Amino acid sequence: MPACRRCLNSLLFACCAMLAAADAVADEIAPGIYRTPDTRFANLPDYAFQPHYVMVDGLRMHYVDEGPRDGQVVLLLHGEPSWSYLYRHMIPVLAQAGYRVVAPDLIGFGRSDKPADTAAHTHSGHVAQISVLLGTLDLQHITLFIQDWGGLIGLRVLADMPERFAGVVAANTGLPAADGIPGIIGYPMFRLSLWWQGEVSWDELQAEPGFLRWAAYSRSVDDMPVGQVVAVDISAGDPAREAIIRAYDAPFPSADYKAGPAIMPSLVPSELALNAEAWQVLEQWQKPFLTAFSDGDPITAGGDIEFQQRIPGAAGQNHTIIEGAGHFLQETHGEQLARLMLAFMSQPGYRR
Repeated sequence: MPACRRCLNSLLFACCAMLAAADAVADEIAPGIYRTPDTRFANLPDYAFQPHYVMVDGLRMHYVDEGPRDGQVVLLLHGEPSWSYLYRHMIPVLAQAGYRVVAPDLIGFGRSDKPADTAAHTHSGHVAQISVLLGTLDLQHITLFIQDWGGLIGLRVLADMPERFAGVVAANTGLPAADGIPGIIGYPMFRLSLWWQGEVSWDELQAEPGFLRWAAYSRSVDDMPVGQVVAVDISAGDPAREAIIRAYDAPFPSADYKAGPAIMPSLVPSELALNAEAWQVLEQWQKPFLTAFSDGDPITAGGDIEFQQRIPGAAGQNHTIIEGAGHFLQETHGEQLARLMLAFMSQPGYRR
């Protein structure tokens, strides 16, 4: 009997080891493609939304879809290194007001699949993937809210299919563009500037924040502390701060999952000529366009002026500055932004 028990224990140990090994690789659903386990999204603060998925380019894209299905659509596009968790304070306000609120996770972020090859993450690729989502769900009369990379992607999508959109609210974002020779040499010159900048530590970035240093830091760090990056605007004394950091870290169990956050800052000026083509559409855009930038963002400060001056639909809008907010203003001023959107969409003549 003792020998049998030893055999049984050995067998159980071997089975457990096999299961553990399977769990260790189970999240790599295909070579170089990672999918975050659902368990990491359980019990996140203020994020109890039902997950939804579509397939794009053979990858699973997650999106939140709240509110009545026949309601006017509000599309919330996040940037990097955040995910749809950033919109958790805005979604309920808009949905309760009768709007259908769709908040996708970009490929490489949130509950969406994550290619480990940085080459898989491109500006045009993200534009195409969000376009597939809109087509699959047949979203029409969309009010678009954009921040950070959400703007670089969302404005290109709008330029490709303007008939699907009713209005835009832009917050802490931009669309850098150039045509001709500047459009050709702009990105190589930017990459040269990154090389010249060299490695940047977290402390150096905090001491002198700015876009170039942020891009250099993203290339320097081996394992980006995503939650810490987004929580930079949250007071150190906020009792919920640590839980919020863990929530932003939830999609990324290890550095293997972070190719998107690592490379996307370096891609901001990568498609200047295509962005210039998008601006040709934006400069003819007559539908409502509102800016709601924050007063404490070192990355996009002043970017709202370009939108106001170049986009016809921005004329006469009640543009605002969100006071006391940093780059991730949805995190700290989400309800205020949602109510601003409700007022924007209630203006006379707004298409419903």
